[in-house]
Amino acid sequence: MILFLHNRYRTTGGEERAVDDLLWLVREHLGEDAERLERDSSVLGRTAAAGAMLRGGLRPDDVARAVRRTRARVVHAHNLNPTLGWRALAAARAAGARVVAHLHQYRLVCAVGVCFTDGADCTRCHGRNTIPGVVHNCRGSLPEALVYGSALALWQRRLVAQVDAFIVPSRFAAARLRELGAPVDRAHVLGHVIREFARRPAATGDGHALVAGRLVPEKGVAVAIEACRLAGIPLVVAGEGPESARLRARGAGVRFAGRVDDIELARLRRTAALALAPSLSAESFGLAAAEAMAAGLPVAGSRIGALPELIPDAWLAPPGDPAALAAAITRLRADADAPARALAHVREISAPEAIAPALAAIYDGR
Repeated sequence: MILFLHNRYRTTGGEERAVDDLLWLVREHLGEDAERLERDSSVLGRTAAAGAMLRGGLRPDDVARAVRRTRARVVHAHNLNPTLGWRALAAARAAGARVVAHLHQYRLVCAVGVCFTDGADCTRCHGRNTIPGVVHNCRGSLPEALVYGSALALWQRRLVAQVDAFIVPSRFAAARLRELGAPVDRAHVLGHVIREFARRPAATGDGHALVAGRLVPEKGVAVAIEACRLAGIPLVVAGEGPESARLRARGAGVRFAGRVDDIELARLRRTAALALAPSLSAESFGLAAAEAMAAGLPVAGSRIGALPELIPDAWLAPPGDPAALAAAITRLRADADAPARALAHVREISAPEAIAPALAAIYDGR
């Protein structure tokens, strides 16, 4: 039995998808039972969330009881903030489980997890020095920034001490944690698993370009809008977020599909010529890009973070450079072999057959 721990975010995103897919992998490819103990920030008031952060978690006995009830041999922890914290991990260990912590982002040090502040990549916080995150008000509220900065500094090493093994989604993520001074001596690199792959590559040609994801500044959607205008290709944007109104105002001719379900997203990918990953921040993996490649679409993206581990170099452009991204789009549209290369490459990184044995070894302590 593997017990998953996860505190859902107020606004859900790629990490929730990754947790769902790993649960599926454990059940379907490792042949083990798996349960999830989940809490949800969207039903928690901000005062209660602040108290949970500063205490290092709430109700750790819930975790101990779940371990004993399920006889879990491993607790696989994902996001712990604000209600789980180091206390949940300590309770899991005391109840006899091995603890594996999956660091999908950089939340051991960074209060927002994505290392993006004031419109740019940011590594100002280092180790237990989280004062820059307070000074720059990274959480958007000074009281909240102070709470997060204080809690991260207070409990960072206590949390790490409860973990038997760490997982990160890319080599870049491991290097970024070292750069941030996170007290993680060694982490296993394990890409995000993707459940389904296209039977055949897509056909490049006259279809649209597709951006799928939450509309936040670090995703660089404004760059994609300008790049597609320069490249002369229609753009479809699937997603919602705080940047939605601003992007719609400047995206004349762009189709904004809003938040779409999996069926509609699959249809948009089938009719696309390529996908875009125009990120301005140091992505720890690039799940939307990987899923597009698994659908047989080539991806033009930013040369930043972990994206160069996923996307061939010729398909990349400097972040924030619409003209360079437009040139990459033009190259991809002319490359008949690009879809097949995309599909083959992402299989090596994210196929269940590649991820399952590596995850089993981590669970077993090998």
